[in-house]
Amino acid sequence: MLAETYSTPGSHSRCCARCGASKIYKHTKGQKTVFDLKFTANGIKRWVVRYTFFQYYCQICKTTFKSPKRNWTRSKFGSEIRAYALYQNIELRLPQEAVDSSLKRLFGLPLALGTTNNFKEEAAEKYQITYNTLIKGLTSGPLLHADETKISIKTGNGFVWVFANMQQVVYIYNETREANILHTLLKNFTGVLVSDFYPAYEGIQCSQQKCLIHLIRDLNDDLLKHPFDQELKWLASAFAELLRPMAETIDRHGLQSRFLKQHFASVDRFYQRLWKLTPRSEVASKTKQRFEKNRDTLFTFLKHDGVPWNNNNAEHAVKAFATLRRVIKGVTSEAGLQDYLVLLSICETCNYQGLDFLDFLRSGETEIADFAENPRGRRRRPLVLRGRQGRPVCSG
Repeated sequence: MLAETYSTPGSHSRCCARCGASKIYKHTKGQKTVFDLKFTANGIKRWVVRYTFFQYYCQICKTTFKSPKRNWTRSKFGSEIRAYALYQNIELRLPQEAVDSSLKRLFGLPLALGTTNNFKEEAAEKYQITYNTLIKGLTSGPLLHADETKISIKTGNGFVWVFANMQQVVYIYNETREANILHTLLKNFTGVLVSDFYPAYEGIQCSQQKCLIHLIRDLNDDLLKHPFDQELKWLASAFAELLRPMAETIDRHGLQSRFLKQHFASVDRFYQRLWKLTPRSEVASKTKQRFEKNRDTLFTFLKHDGVPWNNNNAEHAVKAFATLRRVIKGVTSEAGLQDYLVLLSICETCNYQGLDFLDFLRSGETEIADFAENPRGRRRRPLVLRGRQGRPVCSG
């Protein structure tokens, strides 16, 4: 169905757009056709608007100009089709070529291949301020989850770093896995950093909580490889006994330090027993050294409110990027990847806050907080589940 509307600007120009003179007159008549989509209560339909307007001529500076009060841009595509294309590409993880083809076929719109990529580039530039606000909010907050994953692009391999809290997510590209990006972003961070055991995090001067699920996985892997190592079994069993009552407290009271700090006594007893142990096997000796080295970062969650003992939040965000990575398939450039990461950061932040990413794109807002306050933003989606607290279990 073709919906075609003819529209004329509501007010005519009264002065020259260049010199401000009032001696102007209508010169020629022009028109502009904009292809767009129209969202209704029951679906989406094609919407084509043809604008008619006058060009004016200034008798003083001899300039020809259009009225500055216009309802269209230089592009032949409207804002709604841009929002819908980006929604399919970023949130639904559809390849850009598939988005171009589907819009062309379903709505009969003149979209050439590469149109969605152009939409992505323009949107990334528009929302760069939103992206910067997310980075600032994350690095100045009380809690930060961090993780990283590999990415292949046209020029080689790089890494995408993920930084998240319970409300926001940011993806940042870096050519290497070195700690320079951490020192740059977190030089003034004073909250608690939750991460895995990658050594790059050790140089950050802030309180840290290491992911205990990573530690449990490593213990279980070692047990599978060394099933007859009694010393290793004792270490795994003792650690499981230490964590079990902590998990029960979290299930009952949540991540509240006034309930969790009671477990510091059992932590001290665990380490007193650990120090008396002199392992003979290499794997048990390394496990003991790992416990001793990380004592100050394994149980930080006991003394802070709202600090998880796992890094599930960042891992959930990594999975969202991994899905998009399969769509990219190593054919994007670094600049193209940067655009993807800006929009994916906004998309996942909307999901974390129960906001609709498509509605945000359609709203014209550039600040997620402002969008959340308006009526459209308050029409929230179900919150994304970012992993349960879980009950830690070690074999042995």
